[in-house]
Amino acid sequence: MAAELYPTKKLVPSTSASSTATSSSSSSSIQQYQQQNQTNNNSSNQSCCNWQGLYPTIRERNSVMFNNETMADVHFVVGPPGGTQRVPGHKYVLAVGSSVFHAMFYGELAEDQEEIRIPDVEPPSFLAMMKYIYCDEIDLCADTVLATLYAAKKYIVPHLARACVNFLETSLSAKNACVLLSQSCLFEEPDLTQRCWEVIDAQAELALRSEGFCDIDSQTLESILKRETLNAKEMVVFEAALNWAEAECQRQDLSPTIENRRLVLGKAIYLIRIPTMVLEDFADGAAQSGVLTLNETNDIFLWFTAAKKPELLFCSKPRKGLAPQRCHRFQSCAYRSNQWRYRGRCDSIQFAVDKRVFIAGFGLYGSSCGSAEYSAKIELKRQGVSMAQRNIKYFSDGSSSTFPVSFDYPVQIEPDTFYTASVVLDGNELSYFGQEGMTEVQCGKVTFQFQCSSDSTNGTGVQGGQIPELVFYA
Repeated sequence: MAAELYPTKKLVPSTSASSTATSSSSSSSIQQYQQQNQTNNNSSNQSCCNWQGLYPTIRERNSVMFNNETMADVHFVVGPPGGTQRVPGHKYVLAVGSSVFHAMFYGELAEDQEEIRIPDVEPPSFLAMMKYIYCDEIDLCADTVLATLYAAKKYIVPHLARACVNFLETSLSAKNACVLLSQSCLFEEPDLTQRCWEVIDAQAELALRSEGFCDIDSQTLESILKRETLNAKEMVVFEAALNWAEAECQRQDLSPTIENRRLVLGKAIYLIRIPTMVLEDFADGAAQSGVLTLNETNDIFLWFTAAKKPELLFCSKPRKGLAPQRCHRFQSCAYRSNQWRYRGRCDSIQFAVDKRVFIAGFGLYGSSCGSAEYSAKIELKRQGVSMAQRNIKYFSDGSSSTFPVSFDYPVQIEPDTFYTASVVLDGNELSYFGQEGMTEVQCGKVTFQFQCSSDSTNGTGVQGGQIPELVFYA
């Protein structure tokens, strides 16, 4: 059962979830618990010593009994065959911590078993749950958090389950969002599911190209391929589906031939909106992949070129994607002769948000004296470390409008942390600039805060200057 629940590849979060979470591996967790078991046994087996008097609180005295043979009245054989661990327990403590254990030991159908086998829970995760029940301590790590959530759900330990979900939400990124989506549906965690969809929608191309995408089950694959709000080119969706099909062939012990890839995809292939691809992408990619039949390839070519279009099993309506939002930080803009010049200097501003968002790019001012083209190097940094940068050109029509420039992929921005948005412009030196800047801007459900950046060497600050807009998804 455990093999069905958890992916074969380990999830590595980008950040630690909380001060109570650790980043130790599964093997080191087992060693830690075994060492603690030895320490506990040594402490309590010294009958000549009043060990109870060494600990002033019931919580501390109770924690001595964690993973301890002393007074143990039940034992668990935890883990699948070949990887089991025998764990001592105390019925009263376990029953106080879990209604499932209470029913198991003291309910109407209670059985007086001295040894209970639990093959579907991994030993480190079972011990993590036991540690919470005995010690009121939450000890999570990236390698075992999903298995710990399973154990917490199975034995109805809601506070531990909530801590696991919080850990997963904090560590959520495009790399693991698809796998966590699959698990969140399995564990019936709607909040985590929603968080996963937010990341997958906004950073769809990164999520689809991640290794974790190939580890999802077929039902999750279909739900992603159906998604109306995916921010991805359809060719990327097609390539991701083929990569998943190759991995699925390996899981089913099939040779990853073109025929078998089509076989394992089944009807899910019709959820890929191939007619919405750019014609060149279809001709150079999907049409030559071999996955489509000759009739399908011919009909889609006709759909692209013929006045009378054939009926297709593939959806021909483009995905809506996500509508970008814009946070505008100035109340007005202006221009003056000889006022704003670009000579390789940096315009920069710091910002923070109160909710997770995804920065797609910036809105920039352009020339104040007729149409002009600008070269821009845009960059986003966190604590001095570059998260994304891009060299791009944009055309200014001479109006006071803002002109969008985008990163290759939207960048995930965590709440309550300041980031630095920077741009170095080359082009017409006389341009519009912002005035009456605001330190706080409410944009939909997201609050932005702004402060001056030490990287700014061209005059941009909170009150005025460049980078009037942050373009984002939320």
